[in-house]
Amino acid sequence: MSTLELAALQDWLGGLLWALGRVGGLCLVAPVFGSTVIPARIRVALALLLTAVLAPLAPAAAVDPLSGDGVATMAGQLLVGAAVGFVLKLVFEAVAMGGQLISQSMSLGFSEVVNPQGGGSTSVLGQFYVALVTLLFLAMDGHLQLIALLADSFRTLPPGAAAVDANGLHAVALYGGQLFAGAVRVALPAMTSLLVVNIGFAAISRAAPSMNLFAVGFPITVSLGFVVLWLSLRGLPGAFGSLQTGAWTLMRGLLGG
Repeated sequence: MSTLELAALQDWLGGLLWALGRVGGLCLVAPVFGSTVIPARIRVALALLLTAVLAPLAPAAAVDPLSGDGVATMAGQLLVGAAVGFVLKLVFEAVAMGGQLISQSMSLGFSEVVNPQGGGSTSVLGQFYVALVTLLFLAMDGHLQLIALLADSFRTLPPGAAAVDANGLHAVALYGGQLFAGAVRVALPAMTSLLVVNIGFAAISRAAPSMNLFAVGFPITVSLGFVVLWLSLRGLPGAFGSLQTGAWTLMRGLLGG
């Protein structure tokens, strides 16, 4: 085999590994691509399919993919994909936390189900909100935008260059504050309405101290809570879109865009 053929094979193997690193890191963390609800075989097949599509876009790196520098470059590609997926996961977790805040305001904090995403248990309303924003994300072609962002990243942040540096990791850590700010933004309409209901119950308890508010207030709070929840759902796409805008800006910054 000639030297030219060996060089071409090395470039082909390098492009395949760099694409596999970024796609694999993304699929390990991203909420839709790495969802544990999807069977493992389908997730692996999806990762391999995306790798085959994006591998021709990866430029040839100046390092041997089988050398020590190649292993370090591969680790950097995994970090790039994981950082992008983690930023997107924060958006979905903020919505889930917003649903949990609403459930606590409705006195439904005890209604929990198993969380297939992160393990443990979470509130029913949190899972309901996550299901809604997942459908919104797919309806808004968010998955296609994410694949296009990965494809463009091989031009803006080629393999062998500096991966996510300290400034990028600091920006991701600062964006973690959106987990709480976004949750309040999602839950604020329903929580404000339920706060008014609780203030009304406080006034009733002062006017009629002998009334058993635990027996009367719980069904009223739950009933009004569902009405408020239904009315506040129309504001969910706007809050989710605002969170996505900040996330896309950060992800493009991480990828050199």
